Amino acid sequence: LNTLMLSFLCLFTAFGILGILLCINSGQKTQIIVKNATNITEKHFLGYFSLFVLFALTFQIELVCMAVVFLLVLIMIGIVYIKNNLFYINPLLNIVGFSFYYVEYTLEKSNKTYTGVFLYYGKLKENQSLFANITDFNFNIIKK
Repeated sequence: LNTLMLSFLCLFTAFGILGILLCINSGQKTQIIVKNATNITEKHFLGYFSLFVLFALTFQIELVCMAVVFLLVLIMIGIVYIKNNLFYINPLLNIVGFSFYYVEYTLEKSNKTYTGVFLYYGKLKENQSLFANITDFNFNIIKK
């Protein structure tokens, strides 16, 4: 059962990495000018904290019932986070250097100001001209 659980967790991890890579490499690249950027990653500490406390609890995954509970908890957390667009509560993305920003921006060919939540690797500075994948479901990615 431990091997089976390890396989499931590796499969979930692979699907997550594949999903992020598809989001990063898909869509039309649009050149934007960042007018104002506010890092919102650290504002959700309690969301992170609850995840860490939950997974600090020891599940005896060698028992079938505990393994099922563990998987159900993971699936329910994933569903709630995706339905509520809580992509920025992802400790793995923060560990590898990504941050989420609330950004006010203009398009390169327009003077109209837009806002959105963006994923960016590193520290985002104002008045930069960058390329971004802008989507309708509030998961936007800025590329260097």
